[in-house]
Amino acid sequence: MMFLAQYDSPELSAAQSRNSMSIEDIVNNKVHHGVGIFLNPFSETSIQRRSMLELIRWKLLSENRFERDYVNEEVVPVQIDWKAVTAHHSVSVTWINHASVLIRENGSSIIVDPVLFGLFWPIKDFSPLAFQAHDLPGIDAVLITHGHYDHLDIDSLKHFRDQARCIIPLGYADLLKENGMTRFTEMDWLDRTKAGSFEVTFLPSNHWTMRNPITGPNTALWGSYLIRTSSGKSIYLSGDTAYFDRFEEIGKMHDIDLAIFNLGAYEPRWFMKKSHINPEETVKAFRELRAKRLLVIHWGTFRLGDEPVHQPFLDIRKEMARAGLSEKLVELRHGQTMPLE
Repeated sequence: MMFLAQYDSPELSAAQSRNSMSIEDIVNNKVHHGVGIFLNPFSETSIQRRSMLELIRWKLLSENRFERDYVNEEVVPVQIDWKAVTAHHSVSVTWINHASVLIRENGSSIIVDPVLFGLFWPIKDFSPLAFQAHDLPGIDAVLITHGHYDHLDIDSLKHFRDQARCIIPLGYADLLKENGMTRFTEMDWLDRTKAGSFEVTFLPSNHWTMRNPITGPNTALWGSYLIRTSSGKSIYLSGDTAYFDRFEEIGKMHDIDLAIFNLGAYEPRWFMKKSHINPEETVKAFRELRAKRLLVIHWGTFRLGDEPVHQPFLDIRKEMARAGLSEKLVELRHGQTMPLE
């Protein structure tokens, strides 16, 4: 999630010049590295920041066309059959809650963006965990996409610190050290590392990050991941992202068996478009990636935009049907596991 706005910086390259560069060129030339800050080379302005006036306009002055649908939101506790999950030895994906997924293969496990204990008041948890954190199987690595509080949860990371290594974007080392964590690997875009039986590649996304309004935005990096299994299967995790013109390039770099997109908090579009992809854009991005199947997460747990928590899946189902791609949509709910065979 996301409340930032826009201002110009003398460090910014011209958008037209950035658009002509490949991802590899951007990384090699460190176009996304500023002075004490990271820049978004895929946005019209490399630093985005929502002003307090825009936030007030959204929350207090704008009509919410979805509010009448909130009565249909349901709290559904997440239950997981961990014996069945651990008994499965080929590649499997378990959606836990929000943007958190567990990926396993032959006893190796990685978990992405775990938020195991809810968020701060007044954000309601519509998919509270009906199990204890210690019920999770052993974790080899925790992957973090960016630093917003619904993705980098310190209490959850502390739970794993004695058993798992954290794989984090550049800029979070001090935060982890302050909280007693010493086993971590910082990643720039296109960096690779091993985690259990998996090869992990950190990729760009069109987003931003901030944890402290005083220190400001983008003091750390953000991104997406490509997970390659020992059996050759590959999983793309978008992280939070707005639509951008590099999904086709990523799809040419990697043969993707499953694309997992963060779909949620996309309304109202005037406020969310530069931070979060919507269902129509997700279908476009999925096609450009040339992935075999699509799973959408980041919905059903926290209402961070105007749309009710159940709306993203209804919308993506319609958009995939409209595109003639219904058979490629994975209908996975919280707590459910899919094999990737």
